[in-house]
Order: sequence, then C-alpha cells, then structure tokens
Amino acid sequence: MATQQSRPDVWAAGDAYEPYIGRWSRLVARAFIAWLALPPKQRWLDVGCGTGAVTQTILDCAEAAEVTGVDPSEGFVAVARSRTRDPRASFQIGDAQKLPLGDATADVAVSGLVLNFIPDPAKAIAEMRRVVRPGGTVALYVWDYAGEMQLIRRFWEAAIALDPSARDLDEARRFPICRPESLRELLQGAGLEHVEARAIDVSTTFRDFEDYWSPFLGGQGPAPTYCAALSDDRRSQLRERLRTMLPAEADGTIRLMARAFAIRGASAT
Repeated sequence: MATQQSRPDVWAAGDAYEPYIGRWSRLVARAFIAWLALPPKQRWLDVGCGTGAVTQTILDCAEAAEVTGVDPSEGFVAVARSRTRDPRASFQIGDAQKLPLGDATADVAVSGLVLNFIPDPAKAIAEMRRVVRPGGTVALYVWDYAGEMQLIRRFWEAAIALDPSARDLDEARRFPICRPESLRELLQGAGLEHVEARAIDVSTTFRDFEDYWSPFLGGQGPAPTYCAALSDDRRSQLRERLRTMLPAEADGTIRLMARAFAIRGASAT
C-alpha cells in the first residue's frame, strides 16, 4: 500500500508534463480562448503558465498585443521560453498569490488547470483582479475531476479498487473547488461581475495502452506522483487492472473524453 498523504504533488518537469496533460490542455485552451472571444490587441496574463500551452494558444488565436506567463516552477518556465519564440511573449517565475505585476497592467488575466493547486485560490483570484484594468476580464478553467476528466478518473477508479487508501489522493475528493458552483462563488466573492461558466469537452485519443499508461510514469501531478510511490509489484497490478478496464478498440486505440469547467467574470468599472 502506498502511504504518501503528506507527499506534495510534483509539477516541475515540463517534458514529462506534456504527454500527461499538456497535449490535452492545448485542445481545451483553443476552445477556451474562442469562448472568451475578446478583441485583438489586448495585454494578456497567463497565471500558472506551465509549459506555455495557454500562452501559445493566446498568441495563435487571440491576436494579442502581448502575453506574460507567470509560473513558480523554474523547469516549466524554462520549457515555455524554449518553445515560445514569439516576441510578444515573456515569462517570469512568480507566485499566483502575489503576482509580479502592477495594478491594472493587463487587459485579461487567465489561468488554465492551476487554481486547485494554489494554496489560497481566493487570493489568486483577487490578485488576477488586481492586475486587470477596470472592465477587464478574469477567466480560468479546471478539470472536471469528479466526472468526465476520464483519463484521470479511470486511473483513480483502478487505483482505489486495489488500494482503498488512494481515495484520499484522488483529485475528485481533494479538489471540490473544481465545480461550476464553487468557481462561481470564488469569482463573485472577489467582486467580479457578469460571471458565467460552461463545460468544455475534448476528445483524448490514445494510440494504444502504452500511450495512455507511460505518462503516469513521469511523476508529474497527483496520479503520477502516486504511481511513482508504488512498489514494482503494485504498479504492475495497477497497470494490468487499467488495461482490462479501458475501452480499447480492435486496433488498440483508446478513446476517452476530457471535460473542463471554464468560468469568466469582468472587473468592475
């Protein structure tokens, strides 16, 4: 049995993050930016930019004047800088709860898949509001861990069946904030107006079982961190249980769905 309740989640290695969540985050990011439908030439802030998935999508799809990415991980920021060559983009190491920007210096502040990992989410929302000009936009999205973020949901279903103590590590239990009603309360509590939420669904298609399983060996995020703490024997048991549970097609392809909840609000004018 793995006993890692006190072990922190690991988010540091960009190259390991990409095959696990980054590739799917990019799909959600495109739908998220399209939903925001903001005017061109805006100054954007990407809070918890990670490896730059949302930043690059803003550059590609939003006709931004500039985008500043902020993340506490030196490893992620290094990957983001190496992969984002657009001169409109810049990256800083910084804390979402104390953003390294002045008041009203951005038109838009967004965050993708980060809020639930911040110790004080309300403080992060307040900081996003602070750096956005009056009338500007604050928006974010998080995974639907308790429902249709299926690649992670299936992992924990298998893990808990083998190890009931894993239930306490499951994001669905750890992150009750990842629901539209909780997100709405946070944004309204920060004084944001015209708050609205929606679900964003994307298809996560894996070439075969190894394409699904191997990212869980990278140690980035709660499920891979749990997987890394298992003995070889227990990891093999988990692997085989997942192999029997997942809906593989005749050619080995595995098709799942990933749902994120997105929310946005406007800073008071």
